[in-house]
Amino acid sequence: MGKFLALILILSALAAGGAMYYLQVYGFYEDVKLQPGRDVMLVPLGGGEAQPVAYSEFEAIDAGSSPIRYRACFRTKVTPDALAQLFTLTDKLEPRNAPGWFECFDAAAIGEQLADGTAKSFLSVKNISFGVDRVVAVTDDGRGYVWHELNDCGQKAYDGTVVGEECPARPATGE
Repeated sequence: MGKFLALILILSALAAGGAMYYLQVYGFYEDVKLQPGRDVMLVPLGGGEAQPVAYSEFEAIDAGSSPIRYRACFRTKVTPDALAQLFTLTDKLEPRNAPGWFECFDAAAIGEQLADGTAKSFLSVKNISFGVDRVVAVTDDGRGYVWHELNDCGQKAYDGTVVGEECPARPATGE
C-alpha cells in the first residue's frame, strides 16, 4: 500500500511540474496582432508623443499574466545612429529573456550588441503599464527588438519602497 501511495505522489508531482512548465513557457503567450504604424514607436528627444518608425517583418508575443512578457522583433532600414539624432536613448541594455520557441529574440545576443555598441536602445512608450516602459533596440544591420522593462517607479512599487510624488498614481485594482 505504501508503494502505491508513493507512486501516486510521484506521478502527481510530475504532472503538476509538467503543467507549471507548460504554463510558464507556452500557456499564457499569444501572438500580438499587427497594428501598422503603432507597433514600433519612439519618444522624440524633446519628449512628447511617441512617433512611428518604418519597419517590416514584425512579429510579437505577449501574455496577459504579466506586463513584462511582451517581446517583438522587426526589421528597419533606419540606422541606430540616425534614430539617435531624433529619439530618446535609454540605458536599458539587458533585455529580458524570451521563451526559447520565440526564435527571433535572443536576449543574450541583443545584450552583447548593446554592450559593444553595434546596437542602441531607445525609449518607446513610458508607463505602457504602471511602472513599465517599452524599450526598442536597433542593431547596425537593421534588426530591431522590443521588450518591456520596469522603470524607477515600477522598481519601487514592486520592491515595497515608498513610490513618491514623482511617480504617476497607481491605478485602482478594484479590490
